[in-house]
Amino acid sequence: MKLLRVLVFIFLLGGLVSVQAAESSPEEVIRASLSQYLPDLTPDSISATPVDGLYEVVFGPRLVYMTADGRFLIQGSIHDLKTNADITAPRRNAIKSRAVDAIGEQNMIIYEPEKTRYTITVFTDIDCAYCRKLHASIDDYLKQGIRVRYLFYPRAGRDSESYAKAVAVWCAPDRKEAMTRAKRGEPLDMKTCPNPVDRHMALGRMLNIRGTPALVLADGEIIPGYVPPEQLAAALAERGEQAAR
Repeated sequence: MKLLRVLVFIFLLGGLVSVQAAESSPEEVIRASLSQYLPDLTPDSISATPVDGLYEVVFGPRLVYMTADGRFLIQGSIHDLKTNADITAPRRNAIKSRAVDAIGEQNMIIYEPEKTRYTITVFTDIDCAYCRKLHASIDDYLKQGIRVRYLFYPRAGRDSESYAKAVAVWCAPDRKEAMTRAKRGEPLDMKTCPNPVDRHMALGRMLNIRGTPALVLADGEIIPGYVPPEQLAAALAERGEQAAR
């Protein structure tokens, strides 16, 4: 009789757990699954996609998909064959743009044109040849109405001379003047101070930046490498026209 009561209790408890699981939203199920299997990753957001039973999960600037039962995690893009649209790309770019903006302009070195038509964010390495070529044309970018926001990305890493130069530029009384001198290969006062260089580098790694310069456009699209000022302005104008259509 005692054994029977125990079995009945277990049965009822199992039923209660099943009901609670059934009542949980897909977002709650997915969070619970991630907490169990990937405890080091806490999602910033979970939202439904146009695909039934598939959810978008965002970690910082990264986007993945998970099934509503929290079992399967999918990396890749969703394409709508009916409309021939890439559903993932614009969402991924928007997430990247938001992650870049989250750094805060107070933690960037910014060159302002008289009238801003476009804003780009550039991951730069003080000692990178094409980064120096880009900066040598900074006045021409400004003439095109391109506002340039610099983030540091010393490719040789934290213990490199390039990293030390990035810190010295940030710690200089006039950061823009120090940036120009550094890009010309002129000596710097190698000061140290609290700085955002590590945050810049961490963001670059999350965005999978592999080389410098890397240009992040306002919509989150990333263009690798040097682009001449007039060519970049034309490309940005064309993107604006396409977006308007």
